[in-house]
Amino acid sequence: MNMAITAKDVNELRLKTGAGMMDCKKALTEADGNIDKAIDILRKKGAAVAAKRADKAANEGVVLTSISEDKKTGFIVEVNCETDFVAKSDDFIAFTNFVLEKTQLNKPVSVDELFSKEASLQTKLDEIVGKIGEKVVISRIGIAKAENGYVAGYVHPGAKLGVVITFENIAEDKFDLISGIAKDIAMQAAAMKPLSVYREEVEQVIVDKEIEIYKELGRKEGKPEQILEKIAAGRINKFFQENCLNEQAFIKDNSKTVGDLVKETAVKAGTEVKIKSFLRYHLSDENK
Repeated sequence: MNMAITAKDVNELRLKTGAGMMDCKKALTEADGNIDKAIDILRKKGAAVAAKRADKAANEGVVLTSISEDKKTGFIVEVNCETDFVAKSDDFIAFTNFVLEKTQLNKPVSVDELFSKEASLQTKLDEIVGKIGEKVVISRIGIAKAENGYVAGYVHPGAKLGVVITFENIAEDKFDLISGIAKDIAMQAAAMKPLSVYREEVEQVIVDKEIEIYKELGRKEGKPEQILEKIAAGRINKFFQENCLNEQAFIKDNSKTVGDLVKETAVKAGTEVKIKSFLRYHLSDENK
């Protein structure tokens, strides 16, 4: 270690960057003891690690949500890393919270826009990559708004699955009626993985594919061709009930549907409350 570099210098650099002792020693040596230069060296090291690990899979990570104080806007982010060990670390969770805060502040429509609006984000990303030595990716961000409604969020224990859900047509003085129910329905969306809120929103290509499968199954069961359409119609109805949030059996009381629950709330609120949309982020999602 260079005589001009003291243990105090190393400790100061560690406190400022969170980097390991040996990395701090090397950076200070390279920077001739200049703390600011050493910080830049460590930042560049983060960029170098990122380049080196660009082809690595980042399938672990964290999903977090936040809701604005007025309950009109919800935010959800997914940040990925390579290992579950790192995903659970304080540093990685702090970085994900930083991404969430900046998303809430800047309200970008995409990750690229967040980087362009928030200059400090790339710096923070370089720092976390340099510190943990793994690939880190801000894979997606989402924002949900309710001009005349209510937004709720839910993160499943373990922070690998999160939901933001939006309700329409409920006044602020009725928020106490919907707060608990909104969280329950957000949990429902997390647990039951619906494709959409309503059956009309399911892509026609998915519906057509299901109908063809049901018809083919009917043929293999030896059913007459003329009744295959009727069989398929019955089965597609069941498909909607299982895959559309509004029609799903409520997980806390399967004697009623989520739609029934919303209608009960609407009656209490004296208005046509309805689910507008939801965002569901899960680490294992294929389409990001």
